[in-house]
Parts: sequence; structure tokens; C-alpha cells
Amino acid sequence: MNLFERFLTLWVALCIVVGIALGQIVPSVFHVIGNATVAQVNIPVAVLVWAMVVPMLLKIDPAALKQVGQHWRGIASTVGVNWLVKPFSMALLAWIFIAHLFRPYLPVDQIASYTAGLILLAAAPCTAMVFVWSNLVEGEPHFTLSQVALNDSIMVVAFAPIVGLLLGLSSIVVPWDTLFLSGVLYIVVPVIAAQAWRWALLSGGGPASLARVLAALGPVSLCALLATLVLLFGLQGEQIMRQPLVIGLLAVPIVIQVYFNAGLAYWLNRKLGVEWCVAGPSALIGASNFFELAVATAIALFGFQSGAALATVVGVLVEVPVMLSVVSIVRRSKGWYERGI
Repeated sequence: MNLFERFLTLWVALCIVVGIALGQIVPSVFHVIGNATVAQVNIPVAVLVWAMVVPMLLKIDPAALKQVGQHWRGIASTVGVNWLVKPFSMALLAWIFIAHLFRPYLPVDQIASYTAGLILLAAAPCTAMVFVWSNLVEGEPHFTLSQVALNDSIMVVAFAPIVGLLLGLSSIVVPWDTLFLSGVLYIVVPVIAAQAWRWALLSGGGPASLARVLAALGPVSLCALLATLVLLFGLQGEQIMRQPLVIGLLAVPIVIQVYFNAGLAYWLNRKLGVEWCVAGPSALIGASNFFELAVATAIALFGFQSGAALATVVGVLVEVPVMLSVVSIVRRSKGWYERGI
């Protein structure tokens, strides 16, 4: 476990504090960044998302899809939770908590926007942090690689339709052109660019060349992640400081869905007799969210100051500590898990 992984919560907390502080000290800088958009796409956010995601996608070997059959039970559990349960369970939780139970305590004009942000947060499984979570639970690396490769392939075609369907069911107007543009920019383009780059590296210098580039890009991806957190919390800092109750209420359905989906994936794997080193990363992949994509899409669809953007930023706020607690539960329950298979 490297220094970043060991103190992950600390780095995220520092970025949150720094972002909020800078947002208060130099708000004009963040306003300029927030207004740097072309065709409703914020250019700084897009660049940071690509810098985060492309190095991670560069690790993905499409040939790993051939290994899906080797871990088909774990793959089936994760895919089922990721695509058939998580987006719909989040929409249900948003309807229960945001549209009804918490409605008296939230700004009425932002209810639909908060719901949209939560749906975006759960509509795609995590890519960038999956390898960190898998490493922390000593996950089977070939399973993790094949699962991420499969999820990325599904995400290319399923993200926009699922988001559009759930937003429509929630009576939220769907700007389909912006939604598909976001899918192309934040999913299709990075996947194609990463795979083209991977092919060029392997063709030109073989695995050693790819390994050197991945090693060099590691700090770039990390810095982009931390810079994104600073930027997001700088842009949303005023709202966060002004609405602490709103932040806490938005966190409730996010936390519930993480534990619910992680527990469901873990339980399904145990029932199917899947080995623990596969069940661990399966549970974590099943629960984690592609928050970079969610944030970028929310900004493109609804704007920086929208409730949707705030909801996705709250997802960033709670994701790391909650996921680390899931890691701890998975590790501590290894004996219980293996007695049941």
C-alpha cells in the first residue's frame, strides 16, 4: 500500500478544506474557471477528468474480457448490482428521502435537481478508484481487470439511456443532446484515446514501454484527482458553508446506497460460492460510483451552482470514508465469509 492509499482520507479532507478556503478567499478565480465553458462543457473540468481517467483506462487490457468466463459468478453478481440495482435503488432512495421525507428541510426549487445529481452519481460504476479498493482488500487482480473492462464497455452504451430513463421517470426534463455529449466526452473519447495509446505503446516498445508510461502517469492522475477536489469544493464551498443541513441530508441516501449495494454484492457472491478474493472487489465495485463522470455530467447538464452539482460533490465528500469502512468490513469478515462457502 503506497502513501496515497494509506492516507487517502487525509488527502481528500485536505483538498476539501483547501478548496473551501480558496473559494472564500479568491472567489473570482473560481468564477472564471466556472465560466470557461464551450457547448455547455466546462473545459478545466473536462481536462482534469481526462487526466484522471485516461491513465486508469490505459491499464485496461481489452483482452481481459476473455477472462470473464473464469469468474463468471463474481462478474454476474457485480454486473447485476451495478446496472440492474444501483441506479434504480438510488432513484428510489432519492424519491423517498429527497422528494418526501426531507422535503420540508430542503429548498423546494432544488428538489428535482438534487434528485438528478443522485441519479447521475449512481448511474455508472467507478473506474478510477477501483484498483485502489481492490488492492486494499487483496482482490484477485485478473477479476478486477476483467470486471472494469466489462463495465467500461457497458458504460459506453448504457450510461446515457439509463440516466435519461431515470430522469424522465423522476419528471426531470432531459437535455438529451447535452447528456449524449457528456457521454461521448467523458466515456467514449477517453476509452478510445486510452486504447489507441495503449496499442501504440505496445506496438512500439512492448510491455516495458507501457509500464514506463503508466509509472510516469501515476502522479499525473493523482494530482488531477486532488486538483479536481480542490476545484469542486472551491466552486461549491459557499453553498456547503451556507447549507450544512442540506449537505447532511443529501449524504443520507448516498451512504445507504453504498452499504446496501456493497452488502448485496457480497451476499450474492457468498451464496454463489465465490472465493473471498473475488467477492471483496466485487462488493466494492458494486458499491462505488464514478464520481468524476457524475460531477462533469451534472455541471454540463445543470451548471456549477445547481443542486445536481452539489449532490454529486456530496458524493465525493462521503465516498472515500464510506468506501474505506466497506474495505474494513470486508477484511474483518473474511473468516465469516469463507465459513459459508
